[in-house]
Amino acid sequence: MKTDSPITRRALFGGAALAAAASSAAPASAAHHESRGRIPIAVSTYSFWHFRGEKYPCQKVIDSAARMGFDGAEILHRQMDSEDASYVNMLKRRAWEQGLSIPMLSIHQDFVDPDPKARQKGVDHTIHCLELAARLGAPAIRLNTGRWGTTGSFDELMALGGKETPIEGYDDQDAIRWCVDSINACIASAAKYGVVMALENHWGVSSNIDYLIQVYKAVDSPWLQINMDTGNYVGDPYPQIEQLAPHASVIQAKTYYGGGEWYTLDLDYPRIAKIVRAAGFNGFVSLEMEGKEDPETAVPKSLEVLRAAFG
Repeated sequence: MKTDSPITRRALFGGAALAAAASSAAPASAAHHESRGRIPIAVSTYSFWHFRGEKYPCQKVIDSAARMGFDGAEILHRQMDSEDASYVNMLKRRAWEQGLSIPMLSIHQDFVDPDPKARQKGVDHTIHCLELAARLGAPAIRLNTGRWGTTGSFDELMALGGKETPIEGYDDQDAIRWCVDSINACIASAAKYGVVMALENHWGVSSNIDYLIQVYKAVDSPWLQINMDTGNYVGDPYPQIEQLAPHASVIQAKTYYGGGEWYTLDLDYPRIAKIVRAAGFNGFVSLEMEGKEDPETAVPKSLEVLRAAFG
């Protein structure tokens, strides 16, 4: 079934076994999944703040997640007030006291740049965030490939459907090589801190699902896994979801109540759930409510949709 309200973009989140070295293992059978019970559902702090206006406090999202019945709260790095030990430990304690997981720290970095110094900046930030995630008790970080930046702003990129032209003199295979090399430079730190890097289809180079899988397979490490977003696709999402589902260890599931900030999709979550269950998915689904409706009403409605679909 479809919902009456538009459901869109981004956030199914799956990684109950994110810290396990399991990315190269074959997908579990559907029968095995049924023995595990229902799929846990988290909510991203992004659902309450879309980079517009005053930040919505992460601790308030944790409180709301518990009150609304979620299993966890995903933390958006840019939404954190600080990285001080007292603040980080407060978030971790607050989740613990309310029986919630913090399954992922969602970060922003970029490896698509011909300048080695710029790529190193992305590597350094990723390693820094791996350590921060470990302090939060999060077993994964959301990782990006990055983008060429030839479209200027993110709003412009969205207006063009997520596609970008490479910088003159380079091509997408250069970008893929830079991504592989940069991620490989982070593998030892991921293993040290026990935090998985979950690579998302998050526009830029990763708008091409074949490219995303090419990077994932070239790195070939259990510390690099796939974060499958339900909304970030160029064209029909369902064949691309089928392509990513066997590799996904976490899913970010988007909804768009009140109309999306950048676009609105009508996603069929029962259909998506059927696809990922058939692929053996057992991880977290993390809600990213990207609509303009008040989160106090849109987030609970989104949870109801995801619970109905994923059981």
